[in-house]
Amino acid sequence: WMGHADQPSIYHEYQLYTANVDGSEVETVPLNSDYGVVDFAWHPDSKRYYVQYEERGRSVLALLSGDGAVSKLSDQLAGWELDQPYVLGQFSTRAGVVAVTVGDATRPTELGVIGPDGLVKTITDFSRALLDSVHFVPATEHAASSSVDQRDIQYWMMVPPNFDPARSYPMILQIHGGPWASYGPQFAANNQLYAAAGYVVVFGNPRGSTGYDAEFAHEIDNNFPSHDYDDLMDIVDGVVSRGFVDDQRLYVVGGSGGGTLTTWIVGKTNRFRAAVAVNPAINWLSIVLTADLDKLMANYWFKELPWENPMKYWSHSPLSLVGNVTTPTMLMTGENDWRTPIWEAEQYFNALQIQGVETALVRVPGAGHW
Repeated sequence: WMGHADQPSIYHEYQLYTANVDGSEVETVPLNSDYGVVDFAWHPDSKRYYVQYEERGRSVLALLSGDGAVSKLSDQLAGWELDQPYVLGQFSTRAGVVAVTVGDATRPTELGVIGPDGLVKTITDFSRALLDSVHFVPATEHAASSSVDQRDIQYWMMVPPNFDPARSYPMILQIHGGPWASYGPQFAANNQLYAAAGYVVVFGNPRGSTGYDAEFAHEIDNNFPSHDYDDLMDIVDGVVSRGFVDDQRLYVVGGSGGGTLTTWIVGKTNRFRAAVAVNPAINWLSIVLTADLDKLMANYWFKELPWENPMKYWSHSPLSLVGNVTTPTMLMTGENDWRTPIWEAEQYFNALQIQGVETALVRVPGAGHW
C-alpha cells in the first residue's frame, strides 16, 4: 500500500509499504529516487512493482525492484484534464501487458501499450478528426535562474502559429494550482486557444511544485505565497529578455493556488496589464475557518491557530496587499466551491471596488472547485 508518516506538514511524499496479511512486519519498500509514489501495481513476478511518479514536468512509469533500483519504462504518460497542462496520467497492467494514457502538448490523451522492447505504441486515435482540422503548437522547455537561490526553475513556452521572433507579442503567464502540483508539456486547450489568439503562453513550476524533490516542495510549507512569487517573476523576466514579448502587454491567470498567487502578484507588482484569478484563497484568516480543509490547514499548514498568531495568517494573505493593486482583475469562483469558498473572491472584489480598481466577479452557479 501507499502511505506516509504523520508529520506536521500539509505535503507528504507517498512511499510503498508491505506487510504480512495479519498486519505484522510492516516494511518500507526502498525507492532510490527523489520522488514519491503516485500509483503502483505488483509485477507478475511478485518481486517487483510498477510505480508511477512525477519527475520534472513528466509523469513517469517505472519498474521498482526490491533493492530500490528504478528502471524507467516511459515518461510520456498523459492525463485526463484537457484545459490545463497538469502532470497526470494513468496505467493498468494485467498478464504482463501494460496499458498507459499517453499524449503531449499537441495531442490530447490516447491509450497506449508498452511492448517488450520498452517502446510505447499508441493504439487509439480518438482525436484524429480534430488533429486533421486544427494545428496545435508544441511546448518548448526552458529554465530560469531563481533570483532567490539560483536554482533552475523549469518552465515551458508556447508561441503563436507562424511565430516571427522579430515581432512583439503579448504574453500570458499561467500558474498552476495545488499549490503542490505541477505543469508539464501536456495538452491544454486553454493554452492552445491563447496561442491561436496571438499570445505567447508561459507556464512553469515555481518552488513548492511536485516532481522535483521533497526539499523543493517543502519550500512553501507554512510559507505560501512567498518566494514562489520571485520564481514566477524570474520566469517572466527570462521570457521578456528574449526580445519578442511586449513588456507592456503582460497578463497573468491562475486557479486555486494559482489564483492565490495571481492576487499576490498584483499586490506585489503592477507590471501586468490585467489578471484573472479563478477560485483563489484571499484571506487565510477566513478560509481556515470556513473551507473543507479547515483543520488540515490550521494544524498541518500554518501549525498555529489563527487566534494564536493572526499575523502569520495575514502576512500570507493576498488581501493584505490589496492597497497596492492597480491591475484590472477578474475573479471567478463556483458558488458550491468549499475548498476556496466564493466569499474569498467576494472579499477581494469588494476591496478592489473600494480601492477604485477595475474589477469583475464571475459567480458560477452550481460549480464546485474543479
